[in-house]
Amino acid sequence: MGRAVTVATCALNQWALDFEGNLERIFRSIDIAKSKGARYRLGPELEICGYGCSDHYYESDTLLHSFQVLEKLLESPATQDIICDVGMPVLHKNVRYNCRVIFLNKKILLIRPKISLANAGNYRELRWFTPWSKARHVEEYFLPSIIQEVTGQETVPFGDAVLATKDTCLGAEICEELWAPNSPHIEMGLDGVEIFTNSSGSHHVLRKAHARVDLVNSATAKNGGIYILANQKGCDGDRLYYDGCAMISMNGETVAQGSQFSLDDVEVLVATLDLEDVRSYRAEISSRNLAASKVNPYPRVKVNFTLSCPDDVAVPTCMPIQWRHHSPEEEISLGPACWLWDYLRRSKQAGFLLPLSGGIDSSATACIVYSMCHLVCLAVKSGNADVLADARRIVNDETYIPEDPREFCKRVFTTCYMASENSSQDTCNRAKLLAEQIGSYHINLNIDMAVKAVVGIFSVVTGRTPRFSVYGGSSRESLALQNVQARIRMVLAYLFAQLALWARGVPGGLLVLGSANVDESLRGYLTKYDCSSADLNPIGGISKTDLKNFIQYCIENFQLTALRSIMSAPPTAELEPLVDGQVAQTDEADMGMTYAELSIYGKLRKIAKAGPYSMFCKLITMWKEICTPREVASKVKHFFRMYSVNRHKMTTLTPSYHAENYSPDDNRFDLRPFLYNTSWSWQFRCIDKQVSKLEKKEGISVVEDVD
Repeated sequence: MGRAVTVATCALNQWALDFEGNLERIFRSIDIAKSKGARYRLGPELEICGYGCSDHYYESDTLLHSFQVLEKLLESPATQDIICDVGMPVLHKNVRYNCRVIFLNKKILLIRPKISLANAGNYRELRWFTPWSKARHVEEYFLPSIIQEVTGQETVPFGDAVLATKDTCLGAEICEELWAPNSPHIEMGLDGVEIFTNSSGSHHVLRKAHARVDLVNSATAKNGGIYILANQKGCDGDRLYYDGCAMISMNGETVAQGSQFSLDDVEVLVATLDLEDVRSYRAEISSRNLAASKVNPYPRVKVNFTLSCPDDVAVPTCMPIQWRHHSPEEEISLGPACWLWDYLRRSKQAGFLLPLSGGIDSSATACIVYSMCHLVCLAVKSGNADVLADARRIVNDETYIPEDPREFCKRVFTTCYMASENSSQDTCNRAKLLAEQIGSYHINLNIDMAVKAVVGIFSVVTGRTPRFSVYGGSSRESLALQNVQARIRMVLAYLFAQLALWARGVPGGLLVLGSANVDESLRGYLTKYDCSSADLNPIGGISKTDLKNFIQYCIENFQLTALRSIMSAPPTAELEPLVDGQVAQTDEADMGMTYAELSIYGKLRKIAKAGPYSMFCKLITMWKEICTPREVASKVKHFFRMYSVNRHKMTTLTPSYHAENYSPDDNRFDLRPFLYNTSWSWQFRCIDKQVSKLEKKEGISVVEDVD
């Protein structure tokens, strides 16, 4: 009796609606799996059409083309003698389902619809799909004629069933079902399923990978079994980066780990495991066996096929390994860099342009691009032909080989310091030195001429000339003058992105990068349509605190010594006049709050779902050693006033890499009004009453209005 089964899972860099490219990558993964002896191959969720099709799922074309790809897979000799498990949308009785289609030797074995749909945060699956609600129930699915012609089948099983091969039993989960409190693997395991599969479309969030790994390992720790997880990887056309981490686990321990960040479009993990290890593990768990004796059985689809070989006693099996997690700084260095590379090559542009101010945020963005250049050179060195072909097309040189990250950076990355009369020489020098160390093509320019021209037009029309507050102007005048500078920088950034390469006699255009961090966006500390308005923002979902730690990581790992002075300088917009040649304006003074406080406000507002009153109640305990209740009340009120006044800016926020669960991204993650009653009168009154109660309790004289 066979006992050693060889199975394969993969992480594929699929692209929404790229049916031809998606098919090619699926074929490559099957070829690799078969070459390594696998008898079963699992792919990511909705891999045929790409996970991020969004409202294209409504279109009949998406369903049609998915079946056309399935037809190619079924009829190909490459898919013979291996069970293939692929993901695609399927319409059953006029209801659209997110499905796994499992087939072997030109026969569809089972179409398994998703039971628990992801519908929180960035996910909107209930908008496009319906969950299968008939537990342990199977119906007949009538195949389209193009599939019938290949398989010779008129109908196939559709529903909640498991596969019974001649040597074991397999049951499928799809992404969210692993995270659900009533995961199917629990009941399937009790019913004798020994191999669980999970096809995912799970995106990267800082510090999240361990949660996924823990869930997979815990799935088999209590119940025994083999768990195989496949995941999408890369940017498939949206703000998300799907971070791979394909893995195989047995009896609560990881036996195979895929990469979280990589430029490989196709990554396949293969493991050989002993089914007797599962059976002996389960045999001594008496509580499991008692529960198993009472479980309702799953419908079983019998498959005349084995995942093992008859004579496999001497076949070596995989041993447990220790999962290696990236630090948050490594995640920032690698995740956004891979996302930028996917966007660059798939948009068919010639590189990036970044307004480099010499501050932490734009410097962190520059470092991420430099990290991307490192990854490209490493991938080419390791023999990645896809990356080499993309790099040659981007630089328009069919003989080019990227070997030095700085040299490659010079070709694909343009940085631009846009000075004004309010800029200091220090920031100019810091930007120039960093550009030299990473190798970017650096431009210095002065925007004063353009600023004076714009303000001059206003003066001619109105007969009034606005002044900065330090010269006797009102705060309204000062803010308007700051915004003019910021917006002119955006206009110039796009002008140079379109024509900088043309001026150098090089073909192509550049993508403009923005560099507003998640905390500034939350507070609204940015000018609408300034340099935060760009094509992409790789740090828009990352906090200032994490960016500072990332800068330190770059100093140590990339030897970018220019970052030391950038780290030590106070963050400043440099939009107000200098005082004695020195910067007088700082971000935290302008905002009326620190970046550390902003991170806390952001997590409480989004993750803890706290309105003004709940946030106040949580912070009087959290900050009891450093703030009185009255001071906490004042801080909370100020934050919510500024947040609500500036919320409209989120409607035009540059598409940003999603890295934090407290992102204020208005596109689909953080859905809020953008016109608020900014007085928050009822909410703030509740805070005032609570402050009064607390002060009476402490014997402090009460003042009616807290502010």
